[in-house]
Amino acid sequence: MKALAINGSPRKKWNTAMLLEQALAGAESVGAEAEIVHLYDFDYSGCTSCFACKKLGGKSYGLCAVKDGITPILRRAAEVDVLILGSPIYFGTETGMMRSFMERLLFPFVTYTPGYASIFPGKLRSALVHTMNISEEALAPTGQDRRIELTRSFMTRTFGNCEALLCYDTFQFPDYSKYVSSVWDAEAKARRRAEVFPKDLQRAFEMGVGMAEAARV
Repeated sequence: MKALAINGSPRKKWNTAMLLEQALAGAESVGAEAEIVHLYDFDYSGCTSCFACKKLGGKSYGLCAVKDGITPILRRAAEVDVLILGSPIYFGTETGMMRSFMERLLFPFVTYTPGYASIFPGKLRSALVHTMNISEEALAPTGQDRRIELTRSFMTRTFGNCEALLCYDTFQFPDYSKYVSSVWDAEAKARRRAEVFPKDLQRAFEMGVGMAEAARV
């Protein structure tokens, strides 16, 4: 069994990456072979609208025809048993690198047929991990809940399932005094990091366990 986490954050050792690592640790604890990929290590583009993945009889039908840095990652992502995409929220949605990756990953499997049926040939368990500065209480008033649900629906349509782990009110800087960030209460942020984030990491671990166990069924 294989588990793959895709880190859409530019930071490899901070909130999103830490949650992904814990999810993989959970999957590993029940026998999965785990790997994390950091998207900011690669040179690639989003969908180029060539539509080769939609051309009947074409050699790339159902596959992304663009060849660049993430081509082998797209192939691996479609072959694993557990796939977890992680990204901080920038301006209301995933990072540009993650959005570009998702375009390339999902679009080839979604058909222009009634209901936009998926032709994904495999069977995997999928999940989204999102980190964000806003509080849980601010999620609905800002419309962020609808954006996340939309992304989750795209994943579900493609793979048949998708769960989401949301981490709120994250700790951005080790030292808030070095940055213009007076909108945040630095002490409250540090306190939440110490008291709540460990629970988020545990939730990620448990999610990884659950996904790997479900993938066996």
